[in-house]
Amino acid sequence: MSIAASNKRFQNIGLITIVCLFVLILAGGVVRSSGSGMGCPDWPKCFGRYIPPTNSAELPKDYKQTYVEKRLAKNERFAKTLDVFGYSDLAKRIREDRSILIPEEFNAGKTWTEYINRLIGMISGIFLLLSAVYSFDYWGKDKKITVLSVFNLILVGFQGWLGSIVVSTNLVAWIVTVHMLLALAILAICIYTYHLARVYGNSKLNTSPAIYIITIIALVLSIVQITFGTEVREKIDAVATHYQGGYRDNWIKGAGQIFTNHRDLATLVFIINVALYALIRKRFNRHSIHQQLMSFNFLMIMLQMVTGVLLSYWALPPVAQAAHILLASLIFGAQFYLLLNLHQSVNVRGISK
Repeated sequence: MSIAASNKRFQNIGLITIVCLFVLILAGGVVRSSGSGMGCPDWPKCFGRYIPPTNSAELPKDYKQTYVEKRLAKNERFAKTLDVFGYSDLAKRIREDRSILIPEEFNAGKTWTEYINRLIGMISGIFLLLSAVYSFDYWGKDKKITVLSVFNLILVGFQGWLGSIVVSTNLVAWIVTVHMLLALAILAICIYTYHLARVYGNSKLNTSPAIYIITIIALVLSIVQITFGTEVREKIDAVATHYQGGYRDNWIKGAGQIFTNHRDLATLVFIINVALYALIRKRFNRHSIHQQLMSFNFLMIMLQMVTGVLLSYWALPPVAQAAHILLASLIFGAQFYLLLNLHQSVNVRGISK
């Protein structure tokens, strides 16, 4: 295979991987909003089967007791790890959490929702593995591509384990936030290696420091906003548990100050992105990838605000929850890719007016 063909192969796989990761984030949002995390109580199989059951007659004998015992054992191993690192209080709470003794009732819809999520995760993992393998084509040109691709594969393995802990421990608060931020880190590395491959040999841009600074501020604000969003969700989970799944109209009210912070920060995010959009339009013309990315980013922000309103005033509809998470990830991805292209662009057309 020629050098050009091998380079193109890596770029194509990288792009497919990025798309898969966005789909996986959406699937994870659907699982979370529908409460399907324990739809498959075991892993990698689902109720001991490669194809999950569709009715209770297909369930293994005594499956409830079996999976509760496995969950207890897994949580105990995690608690011992927390003890080693000095988080004894958290380890104690996990050991004393009696809610994990209550087995999940079989629900075919939730089982297949979680199963599809796992399939998408498996497909994403395969493409991440291919990205790592084919990244060695760049070893002699840009070793960062290879090193980061292999490192990302390790991160994905850790993320998979952490995801199982999120479900097994009944969504321990800080673990949920770490899980989401780690997903963004994996996505960012994929975007970065894809970008490095595309701009190899291109000259660097002389971009205004003001645009750099505003872009970085916008990106940081998006990360903070996503962090607040996961904390809002954690708080709402606690409120929902208190109301035993009922009185959805009161869940937002019970979220408290963290919801107010999340809502107020959205205004600042909007203002910063308006300023960035104005700077990009002034410096780059409509043929540039920079203005295209900002147009896409601004559209995502508008849609994100719509889903935010739906969540606030329509009692947290599950569809809006999943869309909210996906849109936040798309905004992050567009802003990060814009930042990379301010340094070295994949498209030299329309760089300046």
